[in-house]
Amino acid sequence: MVENRVEGSWGMILELTEYQPKMLPAAGLSEETGKFLFENFKDQIDVEPPSFLNAHHWKITSQGYVGFIPLGKDTGLALRSKIGLLNLFGMLEYAYQLDFRMMDGVFDCATLEEFYERLAHLLAKRVLNRQKKGLYRSYISHSDEMSFVRGRMDMRDAITRPWKVNRKCEVEDHTADIEENRILLWTMRCIAKSGLCSDRVMPAIRKCYRGLHGIASLDQYSFKDCIGRLYNRLNCDYEVLHGLCRFFLEQSSPLHAAGKNTMFPFLIDMAHLYELFVAEWLRKNLPEGYALQIQANVNFSESKQLKFIIDLVICDIETGEAICVLDTKYKCPSSPSNADISQVVTYAEVKGCKNAILVYPQDLESGLNERLGDIRVRSLAFKIDGDLESAGRSFLERLGLEKMVLGAFV
Repeated sequence: MVENRVEGSWGMILELTEYQPKMLPAAGLSEETGKFLFENFKDQIDVEPPSFLNAHHWKITSQGYVGFIPLGKDTGLALRSKIGLLNLFGMLEYAYQLDFRMMDGVFDCATLEEFYERLAHLLAKRVLNRQKKGLYRSYISHSDEMSFVRGRMDMRDAITRPWKVNRKCEVEDHTADIEENRILLWTMRCIAKSGLCSDRVMPAIRKCYRGLHGIASLDQYSFKDCIGRLYNRLNCDYEVLHGLCRFFLEQSSPLHAAGKNTMFPFLIDMAHLYELFVAEWLRKNLPEGYALQIQANVNFSESKQLKFIIDLVICDIETGEAICVLDTKYKCPSSPSNADISQVVTYAEVKGCKNAILVYPQDLESGLNERLGDIRVRSLAFKIDGDLESAGRSFLERLGLEKMVLGAFV
């Protein structure tokens, strides 16, 4: 890379903005790097090699992702959001149910890489503080044959095999080698491999990793392992730790191995983030009397092998009936596509409701408000380029839940 690069604390980086093509001269990107991006990140980045079609330039376009892809020891690809960082942080705060305002001023960060580093440093400090107090431990049961009785002896084994010297015993060990701590260890490894943390933060990351590695086993975990966990008075502080782990694990995965070194890019799928943000904002702000179903599963075949997963369903708490279905679309076409309309109308039919909503991040040139049979299908905007709270209130007002319940034309 020789142009369109900026100098930062992570070395030389090439910047791309969502859906905005970047043209580089043929010498501006090595063929090896272009092939690496094409083979490993074809869903995140569109790579068009130099040819007569593009005046012998590289044409690289970010496909709705923001984050950072390490390309080598001193180089990387920074994918920028088309919305401001403050709004991006606000969406992340809602989506991952974290109060960033209480987290060492992360809203003051100038870049997403700085935000990542500061949040990683915060997680490391909190884990180190927990290590000083003592990591959470739990009793793990296991059976073993021993030369002496420990725990509870298996009497059936002793009676059926009286000639054996060693006795099978059920033992409970009080250990810190449990999933709660293994998730922390795996997350710290992903952060250390990301290449996004500077020398100012890496000592804390390494210290945290070493402290956990001697106690917990290193197993690979998914962000899904951080969701829906149960906490008690002894490990209630782990809820915030696992919330931060979820954020890092959902955006990081080992996509490429170079020799013995595995690279962990940091990539946020903006379409997925928009879906999470709208869901969490509605969950917290719906008026009384309404309930929200997120990622609702609907089986519509006798074998139950065919099913729909509906983004959002708003229900009347009193009757339990679905009032409307909502499908989020992180794109800005001039008008809704026939495929999107058919999809959301089908969702409404299988849920037995008469209102179907397509939700976009901005108003469309040709909005939709039509009746298809008994179903009213509309397009609405939950805007993310201004004040998010004001945008949410405006969205709720235009949604018109009370009118839907009364069966009025919205």
